Amino acid sequence: MTALATTTSPIYMRVGSVSEALEMAARHSDDFSYLAGGTDVMVNRFQGNNPASCLIDLSGIAELQNVSEEADWLRIGALVKLNRLKNYPPITEYFPVLIEAARAVGSPLVRSMATLGGNLLCENRCIFYNQTEFGREAVNYCLKSGGDICIATGGPKVCFSEFVSDTAPALISLDARVEIAAPGGGKTIPLEEIYTGDGLQPRKLEKTAILKTILLPLNRCFRSVFKKLSPRKSVDFTSLTTAVSVDDNGKMKVVLGGVSPGPVVIEWQRNGDPEALIKQALKLCKTVDNDVYSRNYRRKMISVFLSESLEQL
Repeated sequence: MTALATTTSPIYMRVGSVSEALEMAARHSDDFSYLAGGTDVMVNRFQGNNPASCLIDLSGIAELQNVSEEADWLRIGALVKLNRLKNYPPITEYFPVLIEAARAVGSPLVRSMATLGGNLLCENRCIFYNQTEFGREAVNYCLKSGGDICIATGGPKVCFSEFVSDTAPALISLDARVEIAAPGGGKTIPLEEIYTGDGLQPRKLEKTAILKTILLPLNRCFRSVFKKLSPRKSVDFTSLTTAVSVDDNGKMKVVLGGVSPGPVVIEWQRNGDPEALIKQALKLCKTVDNDVYSRNYRRKMISVFLSESLEQL
């Protein structure tokens, strides 16, 4: 482990194993952040949205940087960089939608640093929250930054910050599972179960928990369609992401991101009524005006994206 500290910088620790990371997290449990690629954490620190006094760098953990096949599962380490996913034949052959989703993240420079696990755990966003300190003070502090109301809705209780991971909808549509390491013991759960749907606390994971591995089923033949709405084809965070996957048994899973505080997940059948599916998706989405696109436009694009996806499938 390497540890550095100055009077103006946070304590920085670079660890070499999951167990070492958990040990360091336990020592600094009141005020720390895990760091992998840094493309989300460091930007939030620059904006003043992550004031942690201790950073635990996971990037040196070799066991989380591999891709392998084990029985009926493809195992992808959480520290695999997004731009490296295309280098693994099992991903390109069986799960090309994951590569498409990874290419939708940021820019080539960001993808060369960002990790798959980091993108799954990236912080929720909102135009009223992701500002400089001056900007947040000017419009009044929102619930997510310690204020007493949601600026987007004026409500005092619920934060509607958006779930913006691009890779998570694709992976959830493929019935991905994740391995979690925590001080009390590890567990393997469906990926969608780590999200709460609460903009203030978007994930159910213990603060000290580490996402180790993403598992994808190899014994099913998926066909998938991925779509993303954003002002530009690169760099920008999503305003709407849809991923629709169907397996060889006709089981369909529809996942939406960017339009609620958590992923919107719908299980369907290939021969189901498209209009009923779209109606259910619109009912489940908690879309508000906290994005560069209006609420009404994004809801219209949900119908467009899902109609196009079902037609392509």
